[in-house]
Amino acid sequence: MRWQIEHEKASGPPGPLQTPARDPSFPLKASDFGAFRAGREFALHDLLGAHPCERGGEAGTRFAVWAPRARRVSVVGSFNDWDGKTHPMSPVGDVGVWERFLPGVGPGDLYKFQVASGTHGAVAPPSSPVDKADPLGRAAEVRPGTASRVVSTGPYGWTDAAWVETRRERAAPGVPISIYEVHPGSWRRKADGSWPGYRALARELLPYAADLGFTHIELLPVMEHPYDGSWGYQTVGYFAPTSRYGPPEDFAHFVDEAHRLGLGVVLDWVPGHFGPDLHGLRTFDGAPLYEMGEESRAVHPDWGTLAFDFSRPEVVSFLLSSARYWIERYHVDGLRVDAVASMLHLDYSRDEGDWEPNELGGRENLGAIAFLKGLSEMVHRDCPGVLLFAEESSAWPGVTAPVDEGGLGFDFKWNMGWMNDTLRVLAAPPERRVRLHRHLTFSLHYAHTERYLLPLSHDEVVHLKRSLVEKMPGTDEEKFAGLRLLLGYMWTHPGAKLLFMGGEIGERREWHEDRELDWRLPVASSNPAYRSHRGLRSWVRALNRMYAEEPALHALDHAPEGFEWLDVHDARHSVLSYVRWRPEWEGCLVVVANFSATAWPHYRVALPEAGPYRVLLDSGDPAFGGGGRTALPPSAEEAPRHGRPASLPVDLPPLGFLVLTRSEGSGEGDQAA
Repeated sequence: MRWQIEHEKASGPPGPLQTPARDPSFPLKASDFGAFRAGREFALHDLLGAHPCERGGEAGTRFAVWAPRARRVSVVGSFNDWDGKTHPMSPVGDVGVWERFLPGVGPGDLYKFQVASGTHGAVAPPSSPVDKADPLGRAAEVRPGTASRVVSTGPYGWTDAAWVETRRERAAPGVPISIYEVHPGSWRRKADGSWPGYRALARELLPYAADLGFTHIELLPVMEHPYDGSWGYQTVGYFAPTSRYGPPEDFAHFVDEAHRLGLGVVLDWVPGHFGPDLHGLRTFDGAPLYEMGEESRAVHPDWGTLAFDFSRPEVVSFLLSSARYWIERYHVDGLRVDAVASMLHLDYSRDEGDWEPNELGGRENLGAIAFLKGLSEMVHRDCPGVLLFAEESSAWPGVTAPVDEGGLGFDFKWNMGWMNDTLRVLAAPPERRVRLHRHLTFSLHYAHTERYLLPLSHDEVVHLKRSLVEKMPGTDEEKFAGLRLLLGYMWTHPGAKLLFMGGEIGERREWHEDRELDWRLPVASSNPAYRSHRGLRSWVRALNRMYAEEPALHALDHAPEGFEWLDVHDARHSVLSYVRWRPEWEGCLVVVANFSATAWPHYRVALPEAGPYRVLLDSGDPAFGGGGRTALPPSAEEAPRHGRPASLPVDLPPLGFLVLTRSEGSGEGDQAA
């Protein structure tokens, strides 16, 4: 615990204490691990793991692993019949690292580390060593196999230099960010039901997302995991793209192709807890090493996983290196850090007596706080333009504030409050929304206290929560009108956007990792039965296009002056109207949203100024599956309303959503499907 306090008091950003020898053709030395033992090693993957190389003119592989309490460690694999007596490893000084160079072993070979523990705190007696996958392994065999695989550590032939060089501009404040969240194994399947693979996803998924106008793809964790049903959140291999979808070079190809198509790649990353599998990090050298304290206290009550010990500097080095590895090795553009609230709070989902206060007597996990700040400092200092997203569900202050101002330093925080409140209203029968009106507007009380992302993620369409369209009440027509309304409100509300796959086509079934989306709703078909599904996809494309092209929706997204209510109090009609301003107030968009299933003829909308307006986007357009477009009068009158100098009577359709803009034209819209 002393390390985390010293880290908090340290001046300046953390950095390596020294530059260790990185050439695997030379034996490791204890002096190579000074930064590792201080929690400041950002490239542990260059020291530990399996590294094909040459020594003394012989080609082979250098193996190295951290197991400080082991009494013996051996390399076992396909090259020695998994016999732990054949290739014992040697300790590197007193740093707890073991090393062995094996001639003739190279890419493609399977291996593990056989760890024989001492007697104190051991899970197994000395006579029963345990075979462990490599914590720094860069690839693994396809489950149910659990061995690590030697792969080349040489460079990939990237073609995205221009993308990487301009990444900082795409991550600047006020730039539109619209994310399509995907589980790679269930977006689509092959005809025989098998996974598509990284290269197939590059051919099919990436053009699809780009055509819809998303700026980023976010993948549920692709770090190696043994259990399909964990969706990747019970990680075992923190440096290995899962072999389910192909080898590491295929994953690199996926990212390279995404960049060629103008898409950034965000990876879901789980540094708070890891899978409990015995072949993984669990009690790695016979006792808790990566996990905190006694194993019973390390088990997370919500997921059955094991919480990382952030007070151990070597664990911090391991996790910082994992983040750095995905950014540098695979050119990813962002990391979404899972379950941040569970990292920050020692008592998260724990009963009294199941957790211990920190040395200051509080419930804050001081080590996790220091780790998250160090992560933010490292990424923003050394990887400009790479974004960090926090799935943080508590009221922790300053999640997106800079570290030097006392914050955690993330670029975005998931706005779980907006998601829960908005879905609560849209899932309620329209007649009850009068009483729920404040839940639609509450998010604007805090919308600019952090840099927020609005998520409609995978978590909202599983475990009997129903799909997005099936959450909506009413007839089928009303369900799709309600979903178009929800998405319209999301895309015009301050904050970056995230939509889980299937939401764009009105997927009716809950998501399940074992099956693909229901592409039988053929969104490209001319069958009129699927008009609503086709129209919804066109609606998402139009929203993304408007979001990207209209500065009012992104340039001042994180500044309070970019948003202004026109009428926030009309709960009786369940109608909201608001303005999104362009920079320097040089024009605006006016949004009118009817959350009622009732039409309101001649509904008078307050406007910032008189003159002609046109419809920029109308959820009732038949091109989007609606029942008809809304016509506007020729011009807004100088008739004050709600403190505004002008107003306009509009025939609001049930569950209708309109975006208006000032025009010198006649008021006819110019929507794009």
